[in-house]
Amino acid sequence: MTDDKIDLYHHHKSTCSQKVRLCLAEKKIPWTGHLINIAEEENLSPEFLAINPNGVVPAIGHRGSYIIESSVIVEYLDEVFNDEPSLTPKDPIDRANMRAWLRFIDEVPSMAVRVPSYQLVLKKRFDPMSDEDYEDFVQKNPVRNEFFKRMGRNGFDDDEYNLAIARLTGTIERMQMELGEHKWICGDRFGLADICMVPIFQRLNDLSLADMWDNFTGVKAWFDGVQERPSFDEAYYPGAKFMDQDI
Repeated sequence: MTDDKIDLYHHHKSTCSQKVRLCLAEKKIPWTGHLINIAEEENLSPEFLAINPNGVVPAIGHRGSYIIESSVIVEYLDEVFNDEPSLTPKDPIDRANMRAWLRFIDEVPSMAVRVPSYQLVLKKRFDPMSDEDYEDFVQKNPVRNEFFKRMGRNGFDDDEYNLAIARLTGTIERMQMELGEHKWICGDRFGLADICMVPIFQRLNDLSLADMWDNFTGVKAWFDGVQERPSFDEAYYPGAKFMDQDI
């Protein structure tokens, strides 16, 4: 392992930040944290936009450069800090399967879990805003303005909420098929696909939606196993779970 440290620009409760913290913990990589206060819109400040022009956390600083996008970051960390434990399969076919899972996670459950997160909890932060203030907030978010437009001041409609839940249910069903064959998503070794999926399940757990996988024994065993790993407590320190009080 190299001796250089990682600067992590993150938020306690961001699922994407949690993903990177899990990877750092699994790899035992030292890091220095820089908390970005999303409620105060620090992620939209000129200083942070110079680090990540998308205006979202996390980002890492390493060797004089910034790396953005959480799935890219975890692949980067496993490649650069290449001592064991490796979180990427060595076989090219297995590695391709892992990357297919990473793309699926980014495109389907990661997007879907935002809907109940905002509908059930986060939407209330916009209640004090005027219509003009909300429209200004929407326009300032470079990559999520369409999401906030769809949500609107009154939240998502039933069709959009139910579609998100259906996509999350489909994810659970797809995982169950994989986990009937082995312990972890891409085989018998814990890896990046597991790391990228964990924050989605923890968020659903925090939202009291864990009953979604009650009848999926493989998925339930997977999530139980995830929570027993030392990296879980390192990534989810006190105050880092969605329903924790702020620290």
